[in-house]
Amino acid sequence: MAIREIIEVPDPRLKVISEPVTKFDDELKTLVADMFETMYDAPGIGLAAIQVGVPQRVLVIDLQPEDPDAEPEVCTAHGGHAHSHQPLKREPRVFINPEILDPSDDFSVYSEGCLSVPEIYADVERPARIRARWQDLDGKVHEEEMDGLLATCLQHEMDHLEGILFIDHLSRLKRQMALKKLDKLRKTA
Repeated sequence: MAIREIIEVPDPRLKVISEPVTKFDDELKTLVADMFETMYDAPGIGLAAIQVGVPQRVLVIDLQPEDPDAEPEVCTAHGGHAHSHQPLKREPRVFINPEILDPSDDFSVYSEGCLSVPEIYADVERPARIRARWQDLDGKVHEEEMDGLLATCLQHEMDHLEGILFIDHLSRLKRQMALKKLDKLRKTA
């Protein structure tokens, strides 16, 4: 496993439409393992293969809910003050050749961010519930009803497969403001 470089806007590869996966082999398993390692390192909750420069219809998602069974960890990351928080429970999910079959007519709004558009967040409206179909690492087909953050995250990552970023859902003005802010952050870094 290896941590791969996450490509960022304005890299033109982010606009490439990804190809369907046809070979479910060791190369695919390595890609997925690397994607999880890269996503956890970033850290993020979702990553599309194109974000590491591979134009294939592969997504990894892990919403990492807090683990109620784990011992709270003491954290001193925030200004040196010790406080405890629940550790995250890993629930890695792989979506290969995903498709949305039945988006709901009602919408929800989430403040979205993206590892390819670092430090930028904006409200994006998407169908609140979806029915999704995808393949796993062995090529087996799955279908599931999804709502909440999982539905939003899957739609966000699936946009990457079509060369669409979450900022593309914003008005032109909001998108320009987000990109200006990103430029400013890069210059001060």
